[in-house]
Amino acid sequence: MSTLASGAAPPLPPHQVMLFLLQAGVLLALAFCLGRLAGRWGLPAVVGELATGVLLGPTVLGAAAPDAAAWLLPARAEQAHLLDALGQFAVLLLVGVAGAHLDPRLIRRRRGLLLRVGVSGLLIPLGLGVAAGYLVPLSLVGDGTHRTTFALFLGVALSVSAIPVIAKTLSDMNLFHRDVGQLIMASAAVDDAVAWFLLSLVSAMAAGSLSLAATGVAAARLTGFVAVAVAARPLVRGLFRRLDRGGDSGPVSAVAVIVILLSGAAAQALSLEAVFGAFVAGLLIASAVDPRRLSALRDVTLAVLAPLFLACAGLRADLTALRDPRVALTGLVLLVLAMAGKLAGASLGARLSGLSRWEGVAIGAGLNARGAVEIVVAGVGLRLGILTTTTYTLVVLIAVLTSVAAPVLLRRAMARVEKTADEELREADAALPAEDGERGGVT
Repeated sequence: MSTLASGAAPPLPPHQVMLFLLQAGVLLALAFCLGRLAGRWGLPAVVGELATGVLLGPTVLGAAAPDAAAWLLPARAEQAHLLDALGQFAVLLLVGVAGAHLDPRLIRRRRGLLLRVGVSGLLIPLGLGVAAGYLVPLSLVGDGTHRTTFALFLGVALSVSAIPVIAKTLSDMNLFHRDVGQLIMASAAVDDAVAWFLLSLVSAMAAGSLSLAATGVAAARLTGFVAVAVAARPLVRGLFRRLDRGGDSGPVSAVAVIVILLSGAAAQALSLEAVFGAFVAGLLIASAVDPRRLSALRDVTLAVLAPLFLACAGLRADLTALRDPRVALTGLVLLVLAMAGKLAGASLGARLSGLSRWEGVAIGAGLNARGAVEIVVAGVGLRLGILTTTTYTLVVLIAVLTSVAAPVLLRRAMARVEKTADEELREADAALPAEDGERGGVT
């Protein structure tokens, strides 16, 4: 008999349950209020939602009222894990739902553009990050870590994008239906697929186990996962086709969540990140079901789960380390390199693909959001000893600030990009309720 079934696992203490519910309620309430406030200032809600964690974390509440902060957000692992689990569930659904709203036809039609934008948007910030890794003060390199390992890790950290934050930003700005929004999401998937592969190699270097065989295994896992997902497409399409006949969106949403969670679990089992698996699942769903059938799931995910995830991500930022001028200057340089590298790289790829200058700037601006993906990467570096606590804070700071700056830059660039007829049709399509059995032209 299993541990859970036998009752061998003790139930959670009542105080722990109460505190978890209080934490979730306070985070969501403040994220809602700050998100609305950001909207009144002309900013996407994601800005206020990320600021929630900064205010309740060690930077503000922890410094101003440490006793209150320690009571509300104790450092006990068993308490923190509950909030982490909630955030992980939220981010998987956010990424999956975002992937489910991509247009598969656009991705197939512009796959060459996506490859050019994704690769150039990854390689330029990666190169700048590696160069910076050789120049930062030695005190910011983890004890016993070779400078080359640190430099490669920093390059990976500065080159990733955050699909969850990008998805929330595009939703806040009503850009999912725009071609540029679709290209940003798909390019971010290319970036992150390569970045997770590189991260696995750098992690192996840190553990002293990098070899040709380990490199081959990592590549095989990524390729195999994508291949299995492609092979499973007919099965997923058939399943959703059966559900669509009933005209009830409830079962469609339930099965979509199941597919997203199982895909995330499969990716995690292969030592890939669960968020990558969730995004691949979203692409499968997009090819199988009218996204209007997922409207209820999308509303709950974007209005409740996404703000909770973003608030939890902001909790990890401790900006008190910036009191040291050397640390602050290093952080500023890394921030400039991260933003300029991603903007220049993505813009270059877009321009080489025939897009306009402002379309290229918009794609680069959207990909600049690093959010919790970079925080996850930073956590890996801290766990492996590649990063010090101070360097970890700098990387988290870059993640937060780029996520705040990205929508501001994106809004300015998109103001100069005209809508196409296809975009207007897609927007009108999304605004209509799905009729019973209608597939909405999803292929």
